[in-house]
Amino acid sequence: MFYAIGLGLADEKDITVKGLEIVKRAERVYLEAYTAILLVDKEALEAYYGRSVILADREMVESSSDQILADADKVDVAFLVVGDPFSATTHTDLILRARALSIPIQTLPNASIMTAIGACGLSLYNFGQTVSMVFFTESWKPASYYDRMLENWNLGLHTLVLLDIKVKEPDLQAMARGRIIYEPPRFMTVAQCAAQMIETEEEKKAGVFHADDVLAVGVARAGAADMSIVAGTLTQLAEVDMGRPLHSLVLVGKRMHEMERDFVREFAVDKTVFDEVWKKSYEGHGQ
Repeated sequence: MFYAIGLGLADEKDITVKGLEIVKRAERVYLEAYTAILLVDKEALEAYYGRSVILADREMVESSSDQILADADKVDVAFLVVGDPFSATTHTDLILRARALSIPIQTLPNASIMTAIGACGLSLYNFGQTVSMVFFTESWKPASYYDRMLENWNLGLHTLVLLDIKVKEPDLQAMARGRIIYEPPRFMTVAQCAAQMIETEEEKKAGVFHADDVLAVGVARAGAADMSIVAGTLTQLAEVDMGRPLHSLVLVGKRMHEMERDFVREFAVDKTVFDEVWKKSYEGHGQ
């Protein structure tokens, strides 16, 4: 059996009891280690599970899936995913490959950022399409996320923005010289995301992110004991320091309900500014 097991968001203890039982008896245990990370390292998992864990990087999952799925029709193989198994399309693809090989499959869900983001006080019923924000470079500043965000904004819906992480990314200049060198891990912050959103708006001029006239919420380390939440304008969030990863950001939709406002307001950088923006851009749109 091939098991895709959600680990939750924070540490080694977020795994479900059923998932832990499977891990303890599985022939091999893989940890997907590039679409997201836990707030503890692999050694903490191994100590708690009492099992060795094989790190599965992007290359292994996307190009060497046969290695992961080998003999999974005869023995139990556990594939551990931070959050929920279906939070990333990579895992859907792996399930499809297992199906094509007639390997029996079982998935075990767990908490993901898609649900944990509700801790900021915004109703999950009022979220639209989720988008991803990648690190901009001098020559590459993709703005495809903007169109999805604009659709949400026009419907009055909140937009969850998942922030880029770079784990075991090859150095392109070194590759050009025939050498394989990996860059140090990088994790986008709420401040970087807000700044890039402002930069995109300045280029697009479509009226989505007037930096001082829209509200956003930054969430760091969702599900952990030291989770941090900050609310404010994009200009304010572009200056915040929310500490260690992982971070997420929500652009607040125009139909923000008064109950949502009251909850989110407690996290405001400046409650006076928060109230002014609410009255200018949000009041009267909620349902």
